[in-house]
Formats: sequence, structure tokens, C-alpha cells
Amino acid sequence: MRRRDAFTLLEVLLSLALVGLLFVALNTFIFSMGELWGRNGDVRLLDQHVNAVTRFINQEFLAASHPPAARVNSTPIGIQSVTPASGTADNLVTFELPQGSRFLTWPDRPLPEVVCSLQARPNDGLYLLWHSRLETRFTEDPPRETLLSPFVNALEYDYYDDNFKKWTTETVLRTDSSGAQLMPQRLRLLFVYGKLQRQTTVPVPVMIQGIPNY
Repeated sequence: MRRRDAFTLLEVLLSLALVGLLFVALNTFIFSMGELWGRNGDVRLLDQHVNAVTRFINQEFLAASHPPAARVNSTPIGIQSVTPASGTADNLVTFELPQGSRFLTWPDRPLPEVVCSLQARPNDGLYLLWHSRLETRFTEDPPRETLLSPFVNALEYDYYDDNFKKWTTETVLRTDSSGAQLMPQRLRLLFVYGKLQRQTTVPVPVMIQGIPNY
């Protein structure tokens, strides 16, 4: 018997039909997954942004409050009056980074002894105000400004009442009987993007004098 070396026309047509159906099914699956992925794209991107900003602030707080940055009898995180470039002084949560930070963009080489403050501006975002004590015009020039997030609509303060065992959120810093402003135990950030809103908290660590337990 002579061996058949080619496909018949019917077999070719059937193969083409099967391949066509396979491509149609594959394209339908890809487009449907793309539609589902894009439909929640804003939600995922906002969540990633919120997590990144929260993690950054938390890491800088830990760097300021843990050895070797924290010093004996010092207040690495506190409340200070800061005058930004706008010229309006404000009492802000302020912390010091003796070793500086690689996230800060300097016009020249990075300097240590960096003083940082957090300021939320309505409809403008959350800013990090910073400058080094080693700069010759540290007391005269306003601090530099870095926009951490354009979506932060408010910065609030959480205080824990040990007597009543509950948290209270304040829109302004709380003061004691002498008028001194009290450091909150947590910072609360409100992110707004369109109709999406997210809230996140950053604990304010206390200074420790030994090796931190991780």
C-alpha cells in the first residue's frame, strides 16, 4: 500500500476551524480579564500608594526613635513650631534623623542632623518639611519641602485614654492644663482620590535606650 504523505482538504479545514475557535476563546478570556483588572485599577493603585506612604513614615519614625539615632534624654519625636516657605508658622509633628535619609534629595551631598516635620495641607497633600542643622542658614531659611502624597486630605491625632481604655481622634493637637501640646500615640491619615477614601494609622514610637526587639 502507498503511504499517504499529505492531509486531505477536509482535515485542513477542520484544523483551521479548531484553531480559530481556540483563538476566539483565548481572546475572549484575555479581554474579559483585562476588563476586570482595569475596573479595579484605581482601587489597587490607591491601596498600594496608601501602604507605601504609611510604611515610609513608620520607617522614618523608627529610624528616629531607635538607637543609634535616639540619644539619652532627647525627644526624637515631638511637637515643634515650624515656619514653611508660605511664611505661616504651624505646630507640627517633628523628628530628627542624625544620620540623614537616602530618600531626601539634596542639591549637593546629603547632610546628617536632618530635622523633619509632617504637614497636611487641605486639597494639596501631605508634605515632609526638612533641613539640616549643619546648614549655615538653618534658622533663617525655611525647610525644604517634599510632597509625600497629593491624596492626603487630613492629618489627625489619636490619643489613648488609659483611664477609660479607649482611643479618641482629634483634628488638632491636644493640650494639657498648662497649654503645652501633647504628643499623640498615633497619626491618622485620610486619603481621598475621587470617590475613594482610605484611612490609615501610623504609631508614634517612644524612645528606647537598648537594642530594639525585632
